[in-house]
Amino acid sequence: MTIRRLQTTNRPPSNIDPDPDPDTDANTLLHHPPAGLPSKNPTASYWLRDLSPALRGHRSSPHLPREADVVIVGSGVSGAFAGLFLLEGLGGGSGGDGWVVMFEAREACSGATGRNGGHCQPLVYGSAPEVAAFELEVFEFLERFVKEEGVDCDWVSLTGVHAFLSKDMFEVAAAEAEQLRQSHPELAAQLEVVRPVSSENGTTLASLRIPSAQGAIVQRKAASLWPYKLVAAVLERLISKFPAPRFNLQTNTPVTSLARDDSGVGWVVSTPRGAIAARQVLLATNGYTSHLLPAFADLIVPVRGQVGALLPPRSDQSAAPAKLTHSYVFAADPEPGSTSPSSPRDDYLVQRPLPTGELIYGGGRRFARDLGVGEWRDDEVEEDLAAYLRSSLSPPLDLTQDELQTKEGPQPPGGRGALKASFEWTGVMDYSRDHHPWVGPVPETLGGGGPQGGLFVCAGYTGHGMPAAALSAREVVRQMVGGDVKARAGRFPAAFALTEERVARARELPPLTQGWEATNFAALMAGKGASGAGKAA
Repeated sequence: MTIRRLQTTNRPPSNIDPDPDPDTDANTLLHHPPAGLPSKNPTASYWLRDLSPALRGHRSSPHLPREADVVIVGSGVSGAFAGLFLLEGLGGGSGGDGWVVMFEAREACSGATGRNGGHCQPLVYGSAPEVAAFELEVFEFLERFVKEEGVDCDWVSLTGVHAFLSKDMFEVAAAEAEQLRQSHPELAAQLEVVRPVSSENGTTLASLRIPSAQGAIVQRKAASLWPYKLVAAVLERLISKFPAPRFNLQTNTPVTSLARDDSGVGWVVSTPRGAIAARQVLLATNGYTSHLLPAFADLIVPVRGQVGALLPPRSDQSAAPAKLTHSYVFAADPEPGSTSPSSPRDDYLVQRPLPTGELIYGGGRRFARDLGVGEWRDDEVEEDLAAYLRSSLSPPLDLTQDELQTKEGPQPPGGRGALKASFEWTGVMDYSRDHHPWVGPVPETLGGGGPQGGLFVCAGYTGHGMPAAALSAREVVRQMVGGDVKARAGRFPAAFALTEERVARARELPPLTQGWEATNFAALMAGKGASGAGKAA
């Protein structure tokens, strides 16, 4: 495996498609060319170090079938759960009797899901209420699924601490939480606001291991997990329960193009190993969506993130490291030295189980080349960013080992200085121009065939797919099997629906240049409520 370590942050972007689709809008190409295919030699992700023997190099048949009822492109959370709902049914009963083929460009679940930060956390106070309620539903669905199905993916339910290192940003977040308390008390019940003088429940910043923070929002619903193992369990189940031709997984088989079938019904899916005709196609392709649908280049933009598995400090090799009982997000206003003076701090952390207790720490995108925006390659680690991640965690996080804590409070913050990393890797996220995922049939103006055209998308999670993707997949399957596109299952947000009207509204927004415009941080930095920004979309 070849990993190129970059020493500079001012190299020009290298993701320009030398032969873009001539029908793609010129303004779209100016800002974001279509993505390429996933890198052939990606960086080594911590989560992919222990691949499922049943899935490694898996091809359910040595040759591609000539046709299928449904082709799913992508085998991450969206693709895997779409396959589950298609084959087992939306209500957990029996599904249809059609043939499903799933393509993955590399190993199964080797894209964004296999390269993320190991979190699953609904964003309650920073989202439109209907989106917050949906994300809570997804969280509870996954938590229940893991428990009832006995999925061994190291799922640990805990609380999520959002540590604000800037006073102004914290005050805006606290005001947002208070506004939610007035308008949606059932959602606000999931939050606790912690100020320097302690919260109503007596929680202090020191007890949260963030003594230097300006304040914190604690979310009661959060989890850490091994995301690859969750998806691997779903795919293994489908392979075992629905052997080919019912379910046919073809790894290391990138989809290179889509075309309408000459008959006008269905699609022809082309790969280097041949083509297959399908009545329906679902693109669960995240940041690579525009490779197959160039008209999405300005709506779903690839953004590269970087993560490290850091070794926690110990007083000696025989001592156990500090055991963290929360996951963390560290947020702050823009700071000197970053690539962009308008880019905030947005870093995230979970801890792996002891005794090793690796600290899975990601973020620092403000130090990335071009902020990672438009970058679809995950075959390189940026050294400037890696150095930041190794050296920026403690402080603000107190990593004092548990046995060194005293009744009077923590010792001076432990772990100062750079930590060593056992793994450092990159992954490609998919930022949506209007912040929300795109779920549903692809309109003709974007390269599809409309509600009855047979081409569907489920992508665009803006780096926040774990608490949204599984039940977004359920909704798109509901539509694929004949559900009313305009209706919604359960609490599925109307803001996620893929419509031409929404596309037009999104294109009235400025093109994504930093990525932050598509996140809730844009609202926090602007000093207005984040849920208001969500509603506007």
